[in-house]
Amino acid sequence: MLDPATVSPNLTDRGRIPSVLRFTTELIAWVATPWALAEHSVVLAVLSVIVLIGLPTVFSTPGDKKQTLIPVPGIATIALVVLQLAAAVISSWLAWQSWLAILVSVLALLTVLAELPRWRWLLHAPGRSAVGGGGESAGKIA
Repeated sequence: MLDPATVSPNLTDRGRIPSVLRFTTELIAWVATPWALAEHSVVLAVLSVIVLIGLPTVFSTPGDKKQTLIPVPGIATIALVVLQLAAAVISSWLAWQSWLAILVSVLALLTVLAELPRWRWLLHAPGRSAVGGGGESAGKIA
Protein backbone atom coordinates (compact mmCIF):
# COMPACT_ATOMS: atom_id res chain seq x y z
CA MET A 1 0.00 0.00 0.00
CA LEU A 2 1.24 3.49 -0.86
CA ASP A 3 1.94 5.87 2.00
CA PRO A 4 0.12 9.15 1.20
CA ALA A 5 2.77 11.10 3.09
CA THR A 6 5.55 9.94 0.76
CA VAL A 7 3.64 9.40 -2.49
CA SER A 8 2.04 12.13 -4.56
CA PRO A 9 -1.65 11.95 -5.55
CA ASN A 10 -0.12 11.85 -9.04
CA LEU A 11 0.73 8.14 -8.49
CA THR A 12 -2.67 7.16 -7.09
CA ASP A 13 -6.10 6.66 -8.63
CA ARG A 14 -6.93 10.25 -7.60
CA GLY A 15 -4.26 11.45 -9.99
CA ARG A 16 -5.64 9.95 -13.19
CA ILE A 17 -7.86 12.84 -14.32
CA PRO A 18 -5.36 15.57 -13.37
CA SER A 19 -2.63 13.60 -15.18
CA VAL A 20 -4.73 13.36 -18.35
CA LEU A 21 -5.55 17.08 -18.23
CA ARG A 22 -1.91 17.98 -17.51
CA PHE A 23 -0.57 15.76 -20.30
CA THR A 24 -3.09 17.14 -22.79
CA THR A 25 -2.03 20.68 -21.91
CA GLU A 26 1.64 19.68 -22.19
CA LEU A 27 1.02 18.25 -25.66
CA ILE A 28 -0.62 21.50 -26.68
CA ALA A 29 2.38 23.45 -25.34
CA TRP A 30 4.75 21.18 -27.26
CA VAL A 31 2.85 21.88 -30.50
CA ALA A 32 1.70 25.50 -30.08
CA THR A 33 4.96 26.95 -28.74
CA PRO A 34 7.22 25.97 -31.65
CA TRP A 35 4.36 26.82 -34.01
CA ALA A 36 4.21 30.35 -32.57
CA LEU A 37 8.00 30.74 -32.53
CA ALA A 38 8.78 29.21 -35.95
CA GLU A 39 7.94 32.36 -37.90
CA HIS A 40 10.50 34.27 -35.81
CA SER A 41 13.21 31.65 -35.37
CA VAL A 42 13.39 27.96 -36.12
CA VAL A 43 16.18 27.64 -33.57
CA LEU A 44 13.94 29.10 -30.83
CA ALA A 45 11.13 26.78 -31.90
CA VAL A 46 13.39 23.73 -31.52
CA LEU A 47 14.83 25.00 -28.23
CA SER A 48 11.32 25.53 -26.85
CA VAL A 49 10.47 21.88 -27.39
CA ILE A 50 13.73 20.78 -25.78
CA VAL A 51 13.01 22.96 -22.74
CA LEU A 52 9.33 22.02 -22.46
CA ILE A 53 9.98 18.29 -22.74
CA GLY A 54 13.48 18.05 -21.28
CA LEU A 55 13.19 19.97 -18.02
CA PRO A 56 10.25 17.99 -16.57
CA THR A 57 11.87 14.76 -17.74
CA VAL A 58 15.13 15.46 -15.93
CA PHE A 59 13.93 17.36 -12.85
CA SER A 60 11.21 15.99 -10.56
CA THR A 61 10.24 15.74 -6.93
CA PRO A 62 10.86 12.29 -5.38
CA GLY A 63 7.58 10.50 -4.75
CA ASP A 64 5.80 12.37 -7.54
CA LYS A 65 6.98 10.15 -10.39
CA LYS A 66 8.01 6.52 -10.50
CA GLN A 67 11.57 7.54 -11.36
CA THR A 68 13.49 10.68 -10.43
CA LEU A 69 16.64 11.58 -12.34
CA ILE A 70 17.53 14.83 -10.57
CA PRO A 71 15.51 15.50 -7.40
CA VAL A 72 14.12 18.99 -6.89
CA PRO A 73 11.83 20.56 -4.29
CA GLY A 74 8.10 20.47 -4.93
CA ILE A 75 7.97 24.16 -5.76
CA ALA A 76 10.28 23.50 -8.74
CA THR A 77 7.92 20.82 -10.05
CA ILE A 78 4.99 23.21 -9.68
CA ALA A 79 6.96 25.88 -11.54
CA LEU A 80 7.61 23.46 -14.40
CA VAL A 81 3.88 22.68 -14.67
CA VAL A 82 3.05 26.40 -14.62
CA LEU A 83 5.64 26.91 -17.39
CA GLN A 84 3.87 24.27 -19.50
CA LEU A 85 0.44 25.79 -18.83
CA ALA A 86 1.65 29.31 -19.65
CA ALA A 87 3.35 28.11 -22.82
CA ALA A 88 0.17 26.34 -23.95
CA VAL A 89 -2.08 29.32 -23.30
CA ILE A 90 0.19 32.10 -24.59
CA SER A 91 1.32 30.16 -27.63
CA SER A 92 -2.20 29.10 -28.57
CA TRP A 93 -3.27 32.77 -28.53
CA LEU A 94 -0.30 33.70 -30.74
CA ALA A 95 -0.49 30.80 -33.18
CA TRP A 96 -4.12 29.76 -33.49
CA GLN A 97 -7.61 31.11 -33.95
CA SER A 98 -9.34 32.71 -30.96
CA TRP A 99 -11.93 29.95 -30.48
CA LEU A 100 -9.17 27.35 -30.17
CA ALA A 101 -7.13 29.55 -27.83
CA ILE A 102 -10.23 29.95 -25.64
CA LEU A 103 -10.56 26.14 -25.44
CA VAL A 104 -6.89 25.83 -24.50
CA SER A 105 -7.31 28.53 -21.83
CA VAL A 106 -10.30 26.69 -20.35
CA LEU A 107 -8.34 23.42 -20.40
CA ALA A 108 -5.45 25.12 -18.59
CA LEU A 109 -7.83 26.47 -15.94
CA LEU A 110 -9.36 23.01 -15.44
CA THR A 111 -5.85 21.57 -15.20
CA VAL A 112 -4.90 24.03 -12.47
CA LEU A 113 -8.03 23.18 -10.48
CA ALA A 114 -7.41 19.44 -10.88
CA GLU A 115 -3.72 19.85 -9.94
CA LEU A 116 -4.36 21.61 -6.61
CA PRO A 117 -4.22 18.42 -4.44
CA ARG A 118 -0.93 17.43 -6.10
CA TRP A 119 0.46 20.94 -5.68
CA ARG A 120 -0.47 20.90 -1.98
CA TRP A 121 1.35 17.59 -1.66
CA LEU A 122 4.37 18.98 -3.55
CA LEU A 123 4.57 21.99 -1.24
CA HIS A 124 4.66 19.67 1.78
CA ALA A 125 6.51 16.75 0.19
CA PRO A 126 8.83 14.73 2.43
CA GLY A 127 12.45 15.81 2.67
CA ARG A 128 14.55 14.98 -0.34
CA SER A 129 17.90 13.34 -0.53
CA ALA A 130 20.37 15.44 -2.51
CA VAL A 131 21.79 12.30 -4.09
CA GLY A 132 19.95 9.26 -5.36
CA GLY A 133 16.36 10.57 -5.32
CA GLY A 134 14.29 7.71 -6.64
CA GLY A 135 11.46 8.53 -4.26
CA GLU A 136 13.47 7.90 -1.13
CA SER A 137 13.30 10.64 1.43
CA ALA A 138 15.98 11.83 3.79
CA GLY A 139 13.46 12.79 6.40
CA LYS A 140 9.98 14.11 6.84
CA ILE A 141 8.87 17.66 7.26
CA ALA A 142 6.74 17.99 10.38
